[in-house]
Amino acid sequence: MAEKRSKEIGVISKGYLLLYNIVQTLGWSYLLIICCQHFISQNAVTSKGLYPKVELMLKVFQTAAILEIIHCAIGIVPSSAMTTGMQVFSRLCTVWLFTVPDKEVQNNTSILMYLTAWTITEIIRYSFYACSLVNYLPYFLQWCRYTFFIILYPIGVTGEMLTVIAAIPFVKKTGIYSMSLPNAMNISFSFLYFLYFCLLIYLPAFLMLYLYMFRQRKKVLGSSRLTSTKVD
Repeated sequence: MAEKRSKEIGVISKGYLLLYNIVQTLGWSYLLIICCQHFISQNAVTSKGLYPKVELMLKVFQTAAILEIIHCAIGIVPSSAMTTGMQVFSRLCTVWLFTVPDKEVQNNTSILMYLTAWTITEIIRYSFYACSLVNYLPYFLQWCRYTFFIILYPIGVTGEMLTVIAAIPFVKKTGIYSMSLPNAMNISFSFLYFLYFCLLIYLPAFLMLYLYMFRQRKKVLGSSRLTSTKVD
């Protein structure tokens, strides 16, 4: 009875994850289409006027990534909840804390950089997961998953860091999200110092995750080439 129930839970989890990854693939694909339509209408690759067109979809599909931390925490996917949480947290901060409040940041080139990196990365990543769940994973998609990050990850992280830097003047001027004493909770918080802290940890966090992806690339693509050689 317990084994049957476990199988049922497994089927439900797999069906849910498949649906989640398909929806995310479609959502990020639509975001990429919006970006391309913007560039065509402007006759240039420019960030000016782009953010209002993608704002709602970006908020929805990036915020939905919080579910991935939960997936890791409850064990329905084998990834590390801490590593996933770091990646999701940095992106959520980039969108909700650094981009949304400041109209000038929304026209910064950094937006174009992280949007380009995120959309392409997520289309590949979520379609990779969806195909893996149905046991049909084309080698080309696997190769893209463990190769495109070499260029896209530095572009995305650079875009995120430049967004933080671009937000600093606005934070200094407005004091947004900061708390000073005295107040009812008897605590103080400087959002400006939080931005500085983010800038300090971006590089070591990036290097840790970047090197991890290279190890995964060697492990996955290396074993794939070995398997292919044996089969031939």
